[in-house]
Amino acid sequence: MKRLLYFLLTILFISLWSSCRKDFEFSPSKGNLEFSKDTVYLDTIFTNIGSSTYNLKVYNRSDDNIFIPSVKLGLGETSAYRLSVDGIPGKVFENVELLAKDSLFIFIETTIDINNLPNPNGTYLYTDKIEFDSGTNQQNVDLVTLVKDAIFIYPNRNNTTKVIETLTLNIAGEQLETELQGRELLPNELTFTNEIPYVIYGFATVPEGETLTIEAGTRIHFHENSGIIVSNNASLHVNGSFSTDQEILENEVIFEGDRLEPQFSDVPGQWGTIWLVDGSLNNIINYATIKNALVGILSDGNPNPTSDKLTISNTQIYNSGGFGILGRNTSIKGENVVINNAGQSAFAGTFGGTYNMTHSTIANYWNNGFRQLPALLLNNFILDEENTATITDLTQANFNNCIIYGNDNPEILLDEIEDNAVNFNFKFTNCLIRFEDNNNTFTGPNYDFSDTNHYQDNIFNKDPHFKDGFSNKMIIGEESSGIGRGASLFATQVPFDILSVNRTSTPDIGAYQHITFPEED
Repeated sequence: MKRLLYFLLTILFISLWSSCRKDFEFSPSKGNLEFSKDTVYLDTIFTNIGSSTYNLKVYNRSDDNIFIPSVKLGLGETSAYRLSVDGIPGKVFENVELLAKDSLFIFIETTIDINNLPNPNGTYLYTDKIEFDSGTNQQNVDLVTLVKDAIFIYPNRNNTTKVIETLTLNIAGEQLETELQGRELLPNELTFTNEIPYVIYGFATVPEGETLTIEAGTRIHFHENSGIIVSNNASLHVNGSFSTDQEILENEVIFEGDRLEPQFSDVPGQWGTIWLVDGSLNNIINYATIKNALVGILSDGNPNPTSDKLTISNTQIYNSGGFGILGRNTSIKGENVVINNAGQSAFAGTFGGTYNMTHSTIANYWNNGFRQLPALLLNNFILDEENTATITDLTQANFNNCIIYGNDNPEILLDEIEDNAVNFNFKFTNCLIRFEDNNNTFTGPNYDFSDTNHYQDNIFNKDPHFKDGFSNKMIIGEESSGIGRGASLFATQVPFDILSVNRTSTPDIGAYQHITFPEED
């Protein structure tokens, strides 16, 4: 009986073992793989800057376990593409197993030196393919990348220690050692042209007494923790002009990060800032787009110069991780300025100063997390490390024919530390403002909207009717409450809106004259 039982158990074990072996037997693929896409576009990259990681999914729809005899790049080991198949990096793979009704991921990256390519002429379309199997069973997935040439500005590196150069800044005549990586621009680098893009690593500094001139149509891209610094007695002149094509903005100067893939197009905080340090002067920005910085523009000092420290016009600032414009005891004149989507305030005039904004749209539809501050912040103090306040004059802050709005409420904060020896002067005239204080939190004379010394002919809590505030489409439509409500006095000072439309006859509030939005399908 025991022998019979042993015999039956042995037969059962062999049967089960054979069945398992059958389940995991693999036969060669027959050219019937399916793919999540037939072409992988690795979008646009700069020469010698690595791409994002892209993926391709490979499906075995059959009932059989298979192995793919070979998976390889068409250009083999010479290809500029890199693959990872089931977590294993390489460019050629053999006998890749794939279970029945299963799939595998292939991850693809590239870094391309345009100088190694024939006749780049500023851009080059680099292609290869992933080959699955060979002969009559071969299947291909194409790989495509547009490579752009650029002028690269890097900080210097010590040949001996390999330490990257950090900056010593002249701020209001005082030398300050910093930990910021970067270097001063050379004399032949003080004019940026529109021939090919610029890519800046670290902070490119305009030397004392010099001017960085940026021509219309120039594209400037910044790596992480990078930006432009304008030092003592130096200036920045951004000479953009109106673009007839509002999609490509051919004549605007565009400042953004160095990741060109579409998924990075609206990601905040990819680079540092344009910093106008205390002592820089006569900075002019016209027809620019500044996007995806930590702080779009940081302007320090010079609160009462003979001419404004920063004159900014016809400019858009979007997707700032902190502030769109942050002024610290400085002077800024703005016309046709559009600011939206900032992690803190779109516009902050802090530690006093002088601010005059006309026909501007200061909005904040930030939806990347909680923000603590409104679209517009004004205060007259700065706190040190021990939380002690230093107070100074808010000499003037005038907002004329402006929209101040957003997805929070209220969207203005007038944060004054009162001192009889210090001025806190501000005025809103013919503005459309979002301000509801249902809990009676904001009290005091600064929020007395009947005081014509501070508020005159404003509209509160009416819809500006933006096309899409969350997507930075800040033009207003025909249902806007700001239509025809601008003061003619200020419209004659800024007679054309940001799209070069004459506004003098019936001025709308904000940077745009209204349009009729097309019906969507």
